[in-house]
Amino acid sequence: MTEKRGPGLSWRKLGKIFDPREHSLPDGCVEFAQSPQTLLLPDRTRIYFSTRSVDPGNGKFFSRVAYVDFTPDLGEILGVADHTVLPLGGLGCFDEHGIFPINILAHQDKVFGYTSGWSRRVAVSVETAIGLVVSHDQGATFERVGTGPVLSAAPQEPCLVCDGFVRVLDGLFHMWYIFGTGWKRIAPDAPPDRIYKIGHAVSKDGLIWERSEAGRQLIPDRLGPDECQALPSVLEHGGLYHMLFCYRHADDFRQNRSRGYRIGHAWSENGRDWQRADELGTLEGDAGGWDGEMQCYPHLFARDGRVFLLYNGNAFGRHGFGAAVLLEP
Repeated sequence: MTEKRGPGLSWRKLGKIFDPREHSLPDGCVEFAQSPQTLLLPDRTRIYFSTRSVDPGNGKFFSRVAYVDFTPDLGEILGVADHTVLPLGGLGCFDEHGIFPINILAHQDKVFGYTSGWSRRVAVSVETAIGLVVSHDQGATFERVGTGPVLSAAPQEPCLVCDGFVRVLDGLFHMWYIFGTGWKRIAPDAPPDRIYKIGHAVSKDGLIWERSEAGRQLIPDRLGPDECQALPSVLEHGGLYHMLFCYRHADDFRQNRSRGYRIGHAWSENGRDWQRADELGTLEGDAGGWDGEMQCYPHLFARDGRVFLLYNGNAFGRHGFGAAVLLEP
């Protein structure tokens, strides 16, 4: 792809717009509203997120799907789901222990949901894969299209396939997702850390997927080969495709804010070949504020002539998510 500089994206921050501690969540969940992603309904903007309940058997978390309805302009909360949106997977399934995130695609007369299923492991903490669910009630609940994943580990992508973001372009389904390059014990006395990059796949029907080039990393690293890249979100704007994602160091990222998640930006003419340009499309956290230590899990969407960005702040979204609106030149 010919090197040239894409236009920047400038944002006006709207602040934190949802705090799960202020609402009653379904399935016994407490705190956490991670990876907000939208379904645009005629009279509301429905925002799905991953929240958590506690496994009574061992005290570990389950990740579960919930949603909150806003007015179309995100100005007012209309209500929070009070029911199970999608149950966890069955015994031994790829999504037995969690679903984080879920990406929603309204296509023709259907509402698809692309899930990231989590299952616990022994030598490492977790394995993930991408599943497909369908809603027949405007996204209030979802049913699985089979109990297995639609995209999972492959010879060139050996682990941690998840974070699928799907859109239909010129009649073809496109998925931007992440895949693990492997696990690495960076410190001798620490558990293994995972490393993952962003890839691309296509499908004719949204169910059967073909990787564009297995193991191909779409976005170049800024932090070195152990950079972790997560949750791509893509929007066509101004004649180009823009991708926001989050990235961090592989280790010492939970307590060390200088190594934690921040939001990156890339742009493309065709959705397959990308130029990284973080300085042209991201936003900064407010010192001492809800997003001052971390910005992660971005989601782009357009509504009523405006482009919005949803994202999580400190503590990986434990205390909610915020929004920003694109400032047009």
